[in-house]
Amino acid sequence: MLQEKLIAWRKYHGLTQKDMAELIGVDVRTYINKESGVSQFKANEMFAISERLGKSIDELFLPTNFTKHEVKKKRTTA
Repeated sequence: MLQEKLIAWRKYHGLTQKDMAELIGVDVRTYINKESGVSQFKANEMFAISERLGKSIDELFLPTNFTKHEVKKKRTTA
């Protein structure tokens, strides 16, 4: 899943994908894959990014209305 909120906040702060890759200690291509949803961020990477951008992990990495969507989904399958 494309990390739309993360991308928006990264750009808001004027940071490049290269900047973010350096922050979490990975190759730029690896970061691009994570941001585009090809691979997942590790917990320590999410914490580092969250701290740098001044946002909570859920604000950056969870889809909009995640809780409402998951609760509704569970109710219909129960």
